[in-house]
Amino acid sequence: MAEKFNVVEEFGIDVFNEETMKQRLPKNVFKALKKTIAEGKELDSSISDVVASAMKDWAIEKGATHYTHWFQPMTGITAEKHDSFISPMGDGTVIMEFSGKELIKGEPDASSFPSGGLRATFEARGYTAWDPTSYAFVKEGSLYIPTAFYSYSGEALDKKTPLLRSMDVVSAQALRILRLFGNETTKRVVATVGAEQEYFLVDRDTYNKRKDLIFTGRTLFGAPAPKGQELEDHYFGSIKARVADYMRDLDEHLWKLGISSKTKHNEVAPAQHENAPIFAPANLATDQNQLTMELMKKLALEHNMVCLLHEKPFAGINGSGKHDNWSLSTDDGQNLLDPGKSPMENAQFLTFLAAIIKAVDEYADLLRLSVASPGNDHRLGANEAPPAIISIFLGEELEAVVEALVEGKNYTSAGGTMFNVGVSSLPDFPKDTTDRNRTSPFAFTGNKFEFRMVGSNLNIGGPNTILNTIVANSLKEFADELEGVSDFNTSLHDLLVKTIKEHKRVIFNGNGYGDEWKKEAEERGLPNFNSTVDVLPCLTEPKNVELFTKFGVYSEVELHSRKEILLENYSKTINIEALTAADMAKTEILPAAMRFGKDICDIAASKKSVGIEPVVEMATATKVNDLTAALSEKATQLSDAILKAQAITEAESMARAYHDDVFALMQSLRAVADELETIVGEEYWPYPTYDELLFNV
Repeated sequence: MAEKFNVVEEFGIDVFNEETMKQRLPKNVFKALKKTIAEGKELDSSISDVVASAMKDWAIEKGATHYTHWFQPMTGITAEKHDSFISPMGDGTVIMEFSGKELIKGEPDASSFPSGGLRATFEARGYTAWDPTSYAFVKEGSLYIPTAFYSYSGEALDKKTPLLRSMDVVSAQALRILRLFGNETTKRVVATVGAEQEYFLVDRDTYNKRKDLIFTGRTLFGAPAPKGQELEDHYFGSIKARVADYMRDLDEHLWKLGISSKTKHNEVAPAQHENAPIFAPANLATDQNQLTMELMKKLALEHNMVCLLHEKPFAGINGSGKHDNWSLSTDDGQNLLDPGKSPMENAQFLTFLAAIIKAVDEYADLLRLSVASPGNDHRLGANEAPPAIISIFLGEELEAVVEALVEGKNYTSAGGTMFNVGVSSLPDFPKDTTDRNRTSPFAFTGNKFEFRMVGSNLNIGGPNTILNTIVANSLKEFADELEGVSDFNTSLHDLLVKTIKEHKRVIFNGNGYGDEWKKEAEERGLPNFNSTVDVLPCLTEPKNVELFTKFGVYSEVELHSRKEILLENYSKTINIEALTAADMAKTEILPAAMRFGKDICDIAASKKSVGIEPVVEMATATKVNDLTAALSEKATQLSDAILKAQAITEAESMARAYHDDVFALMQSLRAVADELETIVGEEYWPYPTYDELLFNV
């Protein structure tokens, strides 16, 4: 019997967290470090050696022999280079050392990471800088130090640096608004995030028989199983023993790393599940989500399963998202998206709400871009995910308040009390008087916004960088207008009314899945970017360049580099998928179909030789022959299209060719192969079907 896991005692045991720091650091050093973490400021170099020494001793006690600066390059995953603590003494012995300089700064090779032209291969120098607001931890014999990653010339080469910049920006602008409401005590506003992580689990032995899953993370072929998700019996259903063991193992590993894994359950699709943590500051939440995905994949293998984090590993059933629950909280514990219990709290809440509505409407293209990926293109707009059109769900109660404010009318609360909508007498409206809208891409859910468009495999640093920056922009414009006015209440009221009138087109409480919404959204003038290739050019549009450079979140050269990286990633992803699809069609599906067709013809000939008319056999053989010919032709066309796309040198044109030509041919090839799968005998088919993949865990 496994030893009982004591959550309280084990939680955070592998993390150099505040409690551990308090025990191991001198009081003055702990106080200085805590202030650095709380205020997001740079660590005083005079105490870095003390912190490093204490961190090293703690890590060695936990079995660590190495340390690594752990960072998030533009690959979207994490990177690490491990150095040992040993330092030779000259007499054949060593001591274990770790200096403040080594803690604060590292120098990994930057030449081979995606840089979008920021770095040439011969320009290898890059730097990592410790992020003290995200705790260090021990894992697999190494001390992991969360860091930012930037180039020799100072450009950000990672997901973390812009996120940290954006957190500073939204804090600064939010503080300006709080000061207008008389709050002089709050020192920092923190963007907080809770990322719900969806994923699939499949049997490892079955997975290893699928070339497409191995190379691309999704099935490029596959006819639907007789049973899918239509009975809705998997959602919140009883968790299978094998999966429950995995989830328990995952929880225990996450808890040791201080990750507050809170919720686990079966999701809608067969073999699909979800894990959700408690909120954390955006940079810490990003680090923890990257760790969570890494552990999900690693631990699944130990349970003879494979964790699929692709947004759409199986056609015809739900894909996986990562609902990004975003809010703003003060360092003294106030959630700025909580409506509050007093009129002035309500006025403050409505100010932040109006800023968010304005931000989402003005920068819908950036929000859509922040979740753009080849995998997410399969998911957005399908039957389980919000459409590619950005809109905001407020709910009936809050929308009624907003409408009353705009129209200058009285508002009647759910409790029947009448209020005059003015800044000094705004209503105390409850948080949960309306249903949730699962079709909305950006939904208010009581005291936070749930950004539901984020794909399961995505690094959440990108979307939260965008959210922080666009909201900071609205808050800045509000503060610029309100600071110094003679009549604050009247000026605020007028500003809120004006803002909501101008941007209420983005508020939509209806069914986002319906075709009617697409038509209505077009009439409202809302953008609809159907694919990654459609939206990526928006990143370097003048208004967006001006936004990011104004706040210093991205420089113009960083924006252009990121567009290049994203375009190249799209092309490379589709190229790998297309090469895999063509190979599978030619070397696996085609021979299998031909063998089946031959055997059917042999049976037909045998029947005919004894005077029996082989009607079924001839019809089947003809159908298989026609489909086999079509498969061969489409595979050849796909191979030709790949070569043409590969020959294009300009990044945007190449991505467009992969989307318009290569991907379209992949879909056409799949349609033929999937039809063949429904005809060819099961013993002939070259790889496991959806039946086996989805129902044998």
